[in-house]
Amino acid sequence: MARYTGPSCKKCRKLDTKLFLKGTKCYNNCTQEKRSVATRNGRPPFKKKVSEYAVRLGEKQKARQMAGMTEQPFQNLFHKAAQTKGQTGEMFLRFLELRLDNIVRRMGFASSLKTARQLVLHGHVKVNDRVVSIPSFQVRVGDKVALDQRLAGTVVVKQGLSETEKRSMRPSFLEFDANTLSGKLLRVPDRGEMSIPVKEQLIVEFYSK
Repeated sequence: MARYTGPSCKKCRKLDTKLFLKGTKCYNNCTQEKRSVATRNGRPPFKKKVSEYAVRLGEKQKARQMAGMTEQPFQNLFHKAAQTKGQTGEMFLRFLELRLDNIVRRMGFASSLKTARQLVLHGHVKVNDRVVSIPSFQVRVGDKVALDQRLAGTVVVKQGLSETEKRSMRPSFLEFDANTLSGKLLRVPDRGEMSIPVKEQLIVEFYSK
């Protein structure tokens, strides 16, 4: 399976939007913001006219990059959402939101999705007292997600928890216990609580072509 190993900021520049791929750096030292300021102070770049297909493709790529997924798993998840009762676009974003790696990030154990995925892959995360090392695992309402206590003093976890508390980034659909480094999914997130800010209808139209 192909895996991108180049600079993360290049993805933001290509899609001309902040994808929040590098954790705290995206808030403190974002090259995309610096580029935008330089553009406003100088001559605006020439923007060519884009087709409707390109707009839909761009929205799909934005969601895929923010979810940290390759094309085939991303497409498979969309087809699963299309077969699920409810609005396809919202169900799709819900599936992305409830992936284990994303839940680990939103609880504050990691400041970026990439770091959260590493914690999961290395077997440091338990779901209902059972080690789960699959980032795409779908967390269900009532599931308890816990981080290995031995990681409490690591720089990565401390930075993630500090940044989450500082910016009040932990959503209300998650219950969190700082003493045990664990949390629980209390309910299904509403559309406004989801962390991928895209126009899901454009993604639906892209895959429905």
